Amino acid sequence: MYAAVVRSFDSAPKYEMFEIPHPTGNTEVLLDVVAAGLHPRVRSQADGSHYTSDGELPLIPGIDGVGRLQDGQLVYFVAPDTSFGTFAEKAVVDLRRSISLPEGADAIQIAAAMNPAMSSWVALRRRVDFQPGQKILVLGATGNSGQMAVQIAKLFGASQVIGAGRDQERLNSLLALGADEVVSLVGESKEVAKRLGEAASEVDIVIDYLWGQPAEHAMVPLLMQRSDRSRKLSWVQIGSVAGQTAAVPSAALRSANFHLLGSGQGAVSTAGYLAELPSLIEALSAGKLKLSAVAVPLTKVEETWNTLASLGDRIVFVPTN
Repeated sequence: MYAAVVRSFDSAPKYEMFEIPHPTGNTEVLLDVVAAGLHPRVRSQADGSHYTSDGELPLIPGIDGVGRLQDGQLVYFVAPDTSFGTFAEKAVVDLRRSISLPEGADAIQIAAAMNPAMSSWVALRRRVDFQPGQKILVLGATGNSGQMAVQIAKLFGASQVIGAGRDQERLNSLLALGADEVVSLVGESKEVAKRLGEAASEVDIVIDYLWGQPAEHAMVPLLMQRSDRSRKLSWVQIGSVAGQTAAVPSAALRSANFHLLGSGQGAVSTAGYLAELPSLIEALSAGKLKLSAVAVPLTKVEETWNTLASLGDRIVFVPTN
């Protein structure tokens, strides 16, 4: 079969022939891949920087996708934890990690949106006790995952959603997606911290895709300006676009009811993720969540790999099988 193959963590995957993987368990089958999204998680998988990487090469990147079973049924599936990913004409799927798609579902949209939507969906369902009417700050709201988080927070019944990010055009676009207010992270750190404190000190939950210095500079202003510091603030760390580490001020932990936790592989079980798939697919299929996707032939994987998509677009690779 043809696949995108990583043979060095220092270079983009190349489109080449590769041996077809074979199912090894009673619940595994081989399917035809219809579409697979190029998520940031896939990029970190392909360059070996993700915390789950075992350094094994060669590998086929891709962590999920939409595929067609032998009976013609379209399914969304999460790839097994092997070096055989979804950027290929065929992939092995454990049927326990798949779900049938409703008739008429858009394979490109599902492949594009499931991963970025799943992060905040699972965080709000599985990691915090979110209640309708609560207020949410999305730190790093201008990326695809952040844009989905804004919409999901509103869908779940948040009374106020504040989006924070650096790209002003993308920030402005969040207002049409349900954000009640946006905050620019551009400028001197004290100025940015002041803006965040004034806008978001009363939120109940922070969904953080940035970490690093933006998180460091935001924690204390958010907590110190709360009208009631004993009211819980849950800070859910999901992504680390701005840095792998952040210095957490001791005052943040002592002077307020501050809960710092993460959401991701390990923090949430595989079973927990799979349990959320049906309702998320239902929301996507019903058009309740929006994400712009661009379909690209898998033959162009190498030239597309380092291309930045336009505003809000998620690249979806489509095999030509």
